Amino acid sequence: MTHRERFLELQSVLDAHQALWRPSPFRERRPDWCDHWPALAEAVLGLDEFALERFIDEPDACRAWLVRWLPVADTLERLCDVPRLVPRALPPCDAHLNWSIPGRKREQIDAFAAHGPVAAGPLLEWCAGKGHLGRRLALVEHVPVSLLEINPALCEAAERLAVRSGVEQTVLCADALDGASLAHVRGRAVVALHACGELHRALVRGAAHDGGHSYRIAPCCYHLGAGERYRPLSRDASLPLDAGSLRLAVTETVTAPRHVRQRLARDQAWKLGFIALRNALEGDAIRTFRPVPSRWLSGDFAAYCQALAQREGVCFPAVVDWGHWLAEGERRRAEVRRFELVRHAFRRALEMWLVMDLALGLEEADFEVRVGTFCARSLTPRNLMVLAQRRSV
Repeated sequence: MTHRERFLELQSVLDAHQALWRPSPFRERRPDWCDHWPALAEAVLGLDEFALERFIDEPDACRAWLVRWLPVADTLERLCDVPRLVPRALPPCDAHLNWSIPGRKREQIDAFAAHGPVAAGPLLEWCAGKGHLGRRLALVEHVPVSLLEINPALCEAAERLAVRSGVEQTVLCADALDGASLAHVRGRAVVALHACGELHRALVRGAAHDGGHSYRIAPCCYHLGAGERYRPLSRDASLPLDAGSLRLAVTETVTAPRHVRQRLARDQAWKLGFIALRNALEGDAIRTFRPVPSRWLSGDFAAYCQALAQREGVCFPAVVDWGHWLAEGERRRAEVRRFELVRHAFRRALEMWLVMDLALGLEEADFEVRVGTFCARSLTPRNLMVLAQRRSV
């Protein structure tokens, strides 16, 4: 299957099943698809906690279970199946190079660095942060390395770390979204590990004329910088997406520590409890829900709701049964998590469509392109990599 064939089939499947993946169960008490797939709704709502947790942690097992009610799940699995890219051996690095890099991040950097051909010329690390990947590749590929980063504090840290590790590295403090930054791409092999949203798409938008030799891109956070509407990179893209739809592609928390998951669970239950109370007072409606300051979660549920009510202009009665509304929030969260299993069955397919859009954008810019995974999902769910080599080089 070519990249274009995979892309067009993904697009067709996603378009035909929008009713299942576009609605957010968090915002809609009962998604409309429940009326059209009542057996599916009954099945997910009937799951016990053990099965629910397993299906959240194991998307492949969840898709296999859903096939009985949703045969397209088999098609999704096939369309999302891309090969594991073949790694090459890396020389070991000493403690100076690894200093200050968290363990999981270090593993991701090594996995990324082990894939793709050795650069034939100078390297540029795009949206580099502290330049950890660039320093690793300087050791591996023995070529000059530059890094581009907008944050001055991170640029200073990158310079200090390069000196500490004995790696020669040029730091370019610049905005990746500024068109002038693409001048740094010319004549270089570009690497981008989890550059978010429009930051990695900017590379592909300029690929036809910026003079880059090759690209190694592991994309992330597709919704960032998208604005009200996703701007596709390839000519055949016709799936309309906004930032909310794009966020679906990155909703996995498989790598989050337990305490982070617990905090997110409480955050969601409290939000849903407040929404249930507000709707009881003001009537059901889908309203925007701005981010909640983390300090509001440090108290109890009643204080949380009162702070939100003040911000949102909601008037509570003199007496509120806070225990009842907290229980309602927890009940709604249990329901939301089960409905989301159906939506999340399309999550990887949406991500694959976005990555294929990148790949086709590069092919249309006269690059030879490969797409595959560079590490296990347990290391990072954002494990897809696009390798592109300019044909004329």
